Amino acid sequence: MQIVGLDHIVIRCVDAKRMVDFYCGALSCRLEKYREDLGLYHLRAGPSLIDFVSSSGKLGREGGGPPERNGRNMDHFCLRIDSFDEPTLRIHFKAHGIELGEVQNNYGAEGDGPSFYLTDPEGNTVELKGPAF
Repeated sequence: MQIVGLDHIVIRCVDAKRMVDFYCGALSCRLEKYREDLGLYHLRAGPSLIDFVSSSGKLGREGGGPPERNGRNMDHFCLRIDSFDEPTLRIHFKAHGIELGEVQNNYGAEGDGPSFYLTDPEGNTVELKGPAF
């Protein structure tokens, strides 16, 4: 068995619609499928998926109470981006009201490369990582 990449992650959230708007707008994901019966949104993120489960929906209620800022169920996740043009990225995110921190050199699945962190509307940390050096 070999792992070839991130298939999907699932984030439990209070306001799934707001999360979908953020990830589709600021991060350029696209809504691929919505399961109203479960309160489950599937967003395409390159070859992978990010799923949002509304904590008030059928599936979300099975996971316990809603996530809270001081009781998250995930530290962060990393999305590999195809290029890392820092000035262009800063302009893009500023247009979405997001100020980026300093670029860091971090190790990832493909080796060391540039990355930065941002926080989504419900406090989840997202790392965006460029190609390895």
